[in-house]
Amino acid sequence: MRSPLSSASSGRSMRAGALVALMSLSSAGAALAQDVPNRESALEIRKRYLMDLDTLQSKFLALAEAIPAEKYAWRPAPGVRSVGEAFMHVASEYYVYAPMAYGATRSPVIPRGPEAFKTFESKSTKPDAVKHLTEGFAYMKQQLEGLDPTAITGTKKLFGGDRTIVETSFVMTGDLHEHLGQLIAYARMNGIAPPWSK
Repeated sequence: MRSPLSSASSGRSMRAGALVALMSLSSAGAALAQDVPNRESALEIRKRYLMDLDTLQSKFLALAEAIPAEKYAWRPAPGVRSVGEAFMHVASEYYVYAPMAYGATRSPVIPRGPEAFKTFESKSTKPDAVKHLTEGFAYMKQQLEGLDPTAITGTKKLFGGDRTIVETSFVMTGDLHEHLGQLIAYARMNGIAPPWSK
C-alpha cells in the first residue's frame, strides 16, 4: 500500500500499490479462489497475521524509542515524509487499514478523507508517535481479536473486488514491512542502528 518517498503523492502511491498488490495476489492466488478460507483456516490465518503484526509493532516501537526526539522532523528530501510523519503513517494504518483488511471497524481517531490523514500525520513529535503507535496497535488488535470467526471466512468486498483474508493479510503486512524498511533506512542515515541488530 505505498511508496513512502513523497508526502504529497504518498497516499496515492499507497493506494495504487495496494491495488497492484491485490491484483497480483488475485492472479497468483487463482487457486485460492477455489479454496476460500473456512472457519478453521481463517482462525489460523488470523493467528499468524496477528503474530506478524506483533513482531512488526515491537520493532516499530524499538525504533521510535531509539531515534532522538530532535530527529523526528528530519526528512531525506523536501516533500518526503519526516521520521515522525512516517511513524504516524504506520499508526494511521493500525487505526484504519489493518482493521478494514478483516472487515472490522476503522477507528474514529482519523475521520474519513485524505485531509484527515494529512492532519493526523502532521502531529509527528516523538511523544505523538509513541502514543499513537501504542494506541493504534491496541485498537487494531482489539478489533481483530473480537471478530467472530464466521466474519473472516469466505470473501468480502474490498478495494473494488472480492477478497479473502489470505489476500488482505498479505497486502497489509507487506505494506507494513515496507514501512519498517523505510524507517530502518531513516535511522541508519542518521547514524542510529536498529536496537535489535546491535
